[in-house]
Formats: sequence, C-alpha cells, structure tokens
Amino acid sequence: MPLGERSGDDKNDSRYCGVETDFNDDMPHLLSFNLHGGFDFVVAPLMDPTYRPSLLENGSNGAGVLPFAGSDLVLSPAQWSGHVVGKISSWIDLDSEDEMVRKDSEIALKQEISWASHLSLQACILPTPKGSSCANYARCVNQILQNLTSMQLWLRIPLEKSDDDSGNENPDHKIDSWDLWNSFRLLCEHHSQLSVALDVLCSLPSANSLGRWFGESVRAAMISTNSFLTNARGYPCLSKRHQKLIVGFFNHSIQMVICGEQVHSLCPGNPDSRANNTDNHNEGVHLHPLRSYLDYVAYLYQRMDPLPEQERFEFGYRDYLQSPLQPLMDNLEAQTYETFEKDTVKYIQYQRAISKALLERVPDEEATTNTTVLMVVGAGRGPLVRAALQAAEETGRKLRVYAVEKNPNAIVTLHSLVKLECWEEVVTIVACDMRCWNAPEKADILVSELLGSFGDNELSPECLDGAQRFLKPDGISIPSSYTSFIQPITASKLYNDVKSHKDLLHFETAYVVKLHRVARLAPSQPVFTFAHPEYSTKRNDRYKKLHFEIPCDTGSAMIHGFAGYFDAILYKDVHLGIEPSTATPNMFSWFPIFFPLRTPVCVQPGVPLIVHLWRCCGSTKVWYEWCVSSPVSSPVHNTNGRSYWVGL
Repeated sequence: MPLGERSGDDKNDSRYCGVETDFNDDMPHLLSFNLHGGFDFVVAPLMDPTYRPSLLENGSNGAGVLPFAGSDLVLSPAQWSGHVVGKISSWIDLDSEDEMVRKDSEIALKQEISWASHLSLQACILPTPKGSSCANYARCVNQILQNLTSMQLWLRIPLEKSDDDSGNENPDHKIDSWDLWNSFRLLCEHHSQLSVALDVLCSLPSANSLGRWFGESVRAAMISTNSFLTNARGYPCLSKRHQKLIVGFFNHSIQMVICGEQVHSLCPGNPDSRANNTDNHNEGVHLHPLRSYLDYVAYLYQRMDPLPEQERFEFGYRDYLQSPLQPLMDNLEAQTYETFEKDTVKYIQYQRAISKALLERVPDEEATTNTTVLMVVGAGRGPLVRAALQAAEETGRKLRVYAVEKNPNAIVTLHSLVKLECWEEVVTIVACDMRCWNAPEKADILVSELLGSFGDNELSPECLDGAQRFLKPDGISIPSSYTSFIQPITASKLYNDVKSHKDLLHFETAYVVKLHRVARLAPSQPVFTFAHPEYSTKRNDRYKKLHFEIPCDTGSAMIHGFAGYFDAILYKDVHLGIEPSTATPNMFSWFPIFFPLRTPVCVQPGVPLIVHLWRCCGSTKVWYEWCVSSPVSSPVHNTNGRSYWVGL
C-alpha cells in the first residue's frame, strides 16, 4: 500500500516505496511476501548471480537455458510491470582489465536488459561503475538505449562527495560521485531514458552539493538500513539532515527503496522485539523484517504539509514548457483572461499602488473637487478598471477612467461590465491599440499589466513608450519600473524535453515554465531595468554581461540553461514579482522563463560562469540573444531572432 495519502490530490510518485531483494527463483513468493509486508514494489535481480556466459558456453556448447528467475508466466504482465524493478547483476564490469570478465559482462548486460524489456518492466537498475573510467560501460548502455522502447535504465550512484575542508590533501583521492554520473550521461548523449538511482549513505555531503541532484534525472533513492540511527525505544530513525533530504526527494517525486538487512533489535519480526514489545507479541513474527524502516519513511511522508491550494492548481504545469504569449500579435482567449483574473493577489497589489498614488496626488481638501484622470491601457476584461474604482472608493477620491483595449472580443465584455456595474458615468471604453489612440485629455495616472515572466518580454517598454504621450508631465505610471533577473540552473528534464524536438528552433526559444525539478546553482542577478515614464531618447535594446560564482562546496555542476524572473515596482513601496528572494506570495499570474543552452555547460568549482544576454529591437520584432563565454564558449543563441521573437 502507498506510504499514505496527504490531503488534496496526491499525485506524487514518491508515495510508493520499494525494497531491494536478493535473487530468488520463486518470484511469486518473493513478490507476495514483500507486497504483504507493506512495500509497493521489489528491486530484484533477474539472473542467478553465479551465472557467467563463458561458463555456460563451456559447459553446454552454447545451448544452455539462461538461469533467469522463472519464466515470464510466473507473474502476470501487470505484476511484472507494476511491482518489479529489475536489478542488473552487480558483478558486471564492462571496463575490467580482464578480457573474459569484460566480454562476459557485455553479454550478460544485454541478455538481462533484453529479458527485462520482454517482461515489460518499467525500469532496471544498472550497477555502479567499478572505477573512474566507464567509457566501455557507457558505450554498451548507449547501444542498448537506442533500441529500448519505454523502459528506463537507472544508473546506481553513491551519494558522496569529499568536501575541500575534509583535510584530505591529495586531490586525486577526492570523491565526487556526481562526476561519475556526469561522465556516464555525457557518453550516453544525455539520453532521456537514462536516470539515476542514488545510494543514500550514512554521511551526507554539503547542502549545496546535495542540491545539484534535484535538477538531475533522479528516479529512486536507495536508503540502506545502515544509514538509520536508533531512537530511545530502539527503533530506526534518521538524522535531521537525512530527514530533510528524504522530504526533498518526496517533493521531487523520487521514490524510496529500502536496502540491506535488519540491523535494529526492536524491529518487528526480530525475536528480541517480541520479548520487548507486547503489542507485537502475537503478530510480530508475521511482519516483514524491514517493516519498521518502511514505517519510519511513511511517517516522514505523512507528516509533510499538504500541498497549498496554489501548488495543487499548478501541479499539472510543473516542468511543462509553454511558448510565451504574443499579446500584440494575438488576441487572448476568454479562458486565458479568466485564469489571470483569478489572481486576486496581483490586483490587490495594483489597488494598493493606485490608492497610494491617489492619496499623494490629491490632498484631502481637494478630494471632492479634484477628479483624477486614470487610463488603463490594455484593459482586457476590466480587472484593473475594477481595482482602480475600488481604490477611489477606498480613498474617497474622484476618478474618470479610460479603458483602452485592442481586442474586439474583450471590448464586448467591457461594455457588458460597464452596464452591469453602472459605471457609465465614470468609465469610457476605447477600442483601440494604445500606440495609435489620440487621447482627448492627458492622464494623471497610467495603469497597465503588460509585464511578462521576464518583465519586458511581452513588450511593455514599447507599448508604454507609445502610450506615455498622453500622460501629463508629472503623471504617474503604474508600474513605475521593472527589472529582469536570471540565474543558472540544472534542469535535466527541461533540457531533454527541448532536445526531443531535434531541431535548432526549440533550443533558441525562451519558454514559460513552472520550474520544479531544477537545481538553482547561484543567486539570481539583475539584467535589464525599464522605468516609466521615460522621456529620454534611450532605446529599448539592452546588453548585460553577468558573472556567476557557483559555491565551491557544490562541486561540479551542469548548466542546462537559465531561469528568468522579474520584479516590478508598481508605485513607491508597492511591488510585485516572481524573483525567488522577493517573490510576491501566493501570486500565480507568472511562471518563470527558461533560456535553454544548445549544449549544457559543466562548471568546475571555483571557475566563474560568464553569461551574456542581449535584448534586440527591430522595426517589426523584439528578440533575445544569449550565450556563455566561460568556462567554455557557446554559440550565440537566436541570432537575429531567427527562432524566437515577439512581434511589434
């Protein structure tokens, strides 16, 4: 049975926990015993561990039957697929100096994976490479991957890294198992069906080093019984650092697998435990010997906070690449408007900003005589109009509102709203592109919601430059400024999703995405800032060179691209944004933007990452170009906006 259901829709794969087993000819009994013991699946060897191809050939003239754990008929297809993860023989060493071992390993690997594929297993765990060199092992796995249909291969990697302050003066003996994984996956060309099964050991590396793995394709965490401590009652528990790591795995849909022998004396099934725990006196002998470890993992899962309503709403968008909106070229649909209009937090912030502007612009003594002219440019279906009128009511100020909108379909809704709310005396609807409208009077306040995930990526600067001609010289723009930010990330899933298109265009497109299975490797840095109104002759093209330092205790890391955010000052101290360190809580109108790299860049400890980003402006379009110049030089992406641009 699963570890436990949290409130709300629990769609997390990590609610399932498996157990590693030894080879057993009787697969039905093996599976039944462990499923009845509370586990959801078994990680089981498929081949007798004593088997060697060369021995079979010598003893049977090549006609022997392979010693697999029973035929495919001993379990139903659903049982094989849903409850068994294959474990490839651990003796296999494809980079051995011994030619016989190497040849036996290659034959056995292909035989076992072929059998697992025949059984329709969802995954097989590959043994950890035996040494630092794994070229032949990776070559053989890559060959196999080319012909696999849907089965995943999980490479077993120990979670270890010796930190620089460990006192080890010999750099040749410093261990970073991430380097082993990185070497293997590079040799396999970042294949999307190659993932990681992490062996969680007694000691853990630094938090920054651990953080890298959340952006990698980790499918399972193999936690040994030796990693568990003993609580005051003699039962297994985990250290605080281990607990935090396991919860992080849960949050990233990484499944647990309990490995090893029972090592705690008070576990159910142990004779000592029956003598010391009367509750289990009659039933303890029937319980799985590793049940207490499973119960502890389930306890960690069940005590996690349920997903907030916003996260449940966004669950289906996690790591899903979306093309950014083209608000000037395309008219938004009703469903898109409705989604944005549900973001009450955003409109509360706008209402606060408008209220502050009204109070500062109109003194109390003029509140009943001074009418403020407020123009909403890009009014959509009217949420900013409503926010402005509510701000006027809240502050006791008088307003005259112009709602300017180019979408003829939204204009229909605006007219209905004005009639429904009896705003005819206050609100004038203007069916026009803000850049082409000749306003009958100057505005005191200009309000817009033209911001994209990267701030300026939906052409807010160009739109407001065209609209500010009807703003009074001392007029106020809301927002008054906004800044874009980027940070380097490990995002194996996003990279593989882009790579699956097998073309240049998708690698040179910036995507809107709800980032989830990513590792943020350094704090974000500001890129481009725009302020409004802008009366200088400054152009809207921009260039920024950024230096990022990955913390040394992180170790080496793979950069798959850059996450982009924005932070906007609406008015004075009222802001909204999605930059992680200052993000407006519970706001969901914007997901981050993702700038992919055609070739991921590996950054070594202490080596700076230098990134270049350009905002380019043409007569009919605006686009971004980006590249890396250190530690290696990448091509400039999206030259001349050949793949991705925003139309004016």
